Amino acid sequence: MLQVVQAYDRAPIAEIETDDASALERKLAHAQQVFRDREGWLKPHERIEILRRLAGLVEARRDHLATQIAREGGKPLRDAVVEVSRAIDGILNAADEMRTFAGREIPMGLSAASDDRWAFTTREPIGIVAAISAFNHPLNLIVHQVVPAIATGCPVIVKPSADTPLSCIDFVALVYEAGLPEGWCQTFVTADTALAEKLVTDPRIAFLSFIGSAKVGWYLHTKLAPGTRSALEHGGAAPAIVDSSANLDAIVEPIVKGGYYHAGQVCVSTQRLYVHDAVFDDFAQRLTDRVKALRTGDPMLEETDVGPLIRPGEADRILSWIEAAVQGGARLMTGGGRLSETMLEPTLLVEPPADARVSREEVFGPVVALYRYRDIDEAIARANALPFAFQASVFARDIDIALRAADRLDASAVMINDPTTFRTDWMPFAGRHVSGYGTGGIGYTMRDMTQEKMILMQRG
Repeated sequence: MLQVVQAYDRAPIAEIETDDASALERKLAHAQQVFRDREGWLKPHERIEILRRLAGLVEARRDHLATQIAREGGKPLRDAVVEVSRAIDGILNAADEMRTFAGREIPMGLSAASDDRWAFTTREPIGIVAAISAFNHPLNLIVHQVVPAIATGCPVIVKPSADTPLSCIDFVALVYEAGLPEGWCQTFVTADTALAEKLVTDPRIAFLSFIGSAKVGWYLHTKLAPGTRSALEHGGAAPAIVDSSANLDAIVEPIVKGGYYHAGQVCVSTQRLYVHDAVFDDFAQRLTDRVKALRTGDPMLEETDVGPLIRPGEADRILSWIEAAVQGGARLMTGGGRLSETMLEPTLLVEPPADARVSREEVFGPVVALYRYRDIDEAIARANALPFAFQASVFARDIDIALRAADRLDASAVMINDPTTFRTDWMPFAGRHVSGYGTGGIGYTMRDMTQEKMILMQRG
């Protein structure tokens, strides 16, 4: 049995049965059976209808799902409500994407040998998808992994985080209620890492969708069976640059949101903030005042800005990193204290050493570090110095500075005057280098979960 607790106070929520090796085999065999029965594949219009019904069912349970996200994951309730809205939009996005999801014509007649031929491609489902998910968006991440599989006609077995399985279980129940036969979408609930690895590395798996730590993701990537494709979404230490031309009155709020949303437990959370020397002191004080005003506490309260970390061990780790940075010479502007087993004060550091862990590793907690710079190319070089590359930001009214930074920052997406955490569910979302492999986003994942087949016809 797996005990699920509230992230905030560790109070028990539920006890659920876990899957063992025999359950895994049954689920893999069931997925293989439905996929091999090509006559039984759901037609595109049937999958669209299922997705549209699913969106309505999620909408009808909005309050329950938001409450559950806040309880098991610790996300403040008002942010959890937004997560449910995004999940609904993602489902509808996949249904809409299917209207134009198609192959292409391959030109013939370009050489004498290709005369009198016509060729085109179709898109076919790749096969069984194994989806390993994370705790920090326990509903919307499941949507991003499961819904593209439904849309493209791939059977999917989804393993939620052991910390936040309830949102996934409820969502899959709604998938069945919407009309999807069970073999096309199954949960696999376990805290056993060896069993999770067994799922991922089974030769019947055609595609791995992994959201989690780089250490685990890259390890699993090396263990995949021949021919298995994958998409890995890890994290980073997202940089943002504040130029001297930036509107300081306008940017404090988005930067605070970027750094402290969900207590910094976001793969693109703003962690390293490079601020021009001319505005550094003014901006640092403004940011400090705003961070001090953040309301930290019970995520179930409407007024809460910053909730708990997912586990006490995460609070232990982050607190030790903060203390080491201060001992190494960083100035503590605010925060640095512990409020409970899982609650830390939102923390702002100035100039931690370059070798401090808060400067070179992903914190995944409510900690932002400020660094002073004098030249934009210096700031860009420092922002690019780590092996992570995901999303980055530049705040500037000088268009030349903004575009220079956008062009030269090593990132898959650069936000100008928006935080590193900005995302819509139809945009590409991808880590580079250590930060990931492949491209997320509903439509992009749908393409990853299919493969093109070319059909050629000779005329006459």
